[in-house]
Amino acid sequence: MFESIDTSTPLRTRWLTPAPTFLRARWLFLRALGAIFFSAFYALWFQIHGLIGPDGILPAAPWLSMARAALGLRAFWLAPTLLWINAGDAMLSAIVIAGLIASVMLTLNLAPRISIGVAVVCFMSFVTAAQDFSAYQSDGMLLEAGFLSLFLAPPGLRPGLGASHPPTRASVFLLQYEWFRIYFESGLVKILSGEPQWRDLTAMDRYYENGPLPTWLGWYVQQWPHSFHACSAAATLIVELFVVWLLFFGRRSRWIAFAITTPLQIGIILTANYAFLNYLVLGLGFLLLDGQRAADSGQRGSSRVAAIVLALHFLTTTMMFFFPAFPTAVLLGPTRIVNSYGLFAVMTRGRYEIEFQGTADGKTWIAYPFKYKPQDPLTRPGIYAPYQPRLDWNLWFASLAPWEENRWVMSVEARLLEGSPSVLRLFAADPFANRRPVAVRSVLWQYWFTKQGERGWWRRELKGTFAPDVHSR
Repeated sequence: MFESIDTSTPLRTRWLTPAPTFLRARWLFLRALGAIFFSAFYALWFQIHGLIGPDGILPAAPWLSMARAALGLRAFWLAPTLLWINAGDAMLSAIVIAGLIASVMLTLNLAPRISIGVAVVCFMSFVTAAQDFSAYQSDGMLLEAGFLSLFLAPPGLRPGLGASHPPTRASVFLLQYEWFRIYFESGLVKILSGEPQWRDLTAMDRYYENGPLPTWLGWYVQQWPHSFHACSAAATLIVELFVVWLLFFGRRSRWIAFAITTPLQIGIILTANYAFLNYLVLGLGFLLLDGQRAADSGQRGSSRVAAIVLALHFLTTTMMFFFPAFPTAVLLGPTRIVNSYGLFAVMTRGRYEIEFQGTADGKTWIAYPFKYKPQDPLTRPGIYAPYQPRLDWNLWFASLAPWEENRWVMSVEARLLEGSPSVLRLFAADPFANRRPVAVRSVLWQYWFTKQGERGWWRRELKGTFAPDVHSR
């Protein structure tokens, strides 16, 4: 990244030197970023009211009111969201529509800086107020990438390739650095966690079965022998801990890193539904692909303010992995534009699924059908990413802990009991379309992939109730 610059040049000048060799890489990445933002807002269009609307599972308005009462004016910094203005259904729709429009504009390369700014503000507004439904590393990855892209994108309404405004080396490097940190920090936590499955290379043996939303291709890969899964686990550690360091060794090394990591991300996309996470990591990889070296234009690429902000971001994201209480990490943490990462530090040992059931007579219990997560053992798992069904995702996480740690499950039961239309739209159908149930409960199943030759895709066993029932008065 900085290998072609005269080291006698002042540091700030080097930091902001234009990098014209990354024009095409920037163009590709920003189009990918627009598509990823679109996928996030598209998913929210169908879910946001059921998740945090006035009649949703975790309404944003009372949560913000409690934050304001408890924190005073600090609440506006600790919860950065446009929903302070209004958290009703109309405002929720407005931020999604604005985000969709901005995403399309960014994808079409129309006013990219403004489009990124609008998309970041709208997505941050949701993530801040979504409470349990935005506790995903992928949300932070997207907000961080969006924030840094404000310094990467060219100005203007229709900038084309932006040759007259090449990206600065700092803006390119910090997005490359995010790519590096996602991999390397994930590799570190696998080792530092002491997880025995990574040490004995059995982490992948049940990985395809036990993830949040498996795919039908994952079912087939699960059937392959342990030797393949052991090699996959070893390859994952090698890529995350060693291969990604090629970023710092020049143009040819970066191309090699891209060639190695891209098939890994494609394989994950096909065998697991991790929403837009892997698409974003794949898109960040485009910024490894600089073209042939060209003579620097000599112009300064950005302002003193940009230099300070980008340098501060680099310092913060470097230090916070080792010192989570680092001052600027604490200060900027609520915005989710600085993050530390660590995927799959500990592997899940089994697949459990929470199912909601209702009864109209107090005797016969009928299941509420899900749209995406495993339920009917005969239904083939789908490929949904980058679409993210947040209720389905959260139920997978909730199944791994007692209900007392996931009290929002009780809120789902209560909303189903009252027949909330926005919450019912999160499900595939309402089994009580013509009448309301008299009680709703949640039960816990354990699931396993079937083996080749067995009927269906899953076998399951009922483990008992999950959370207390709710009853109509």
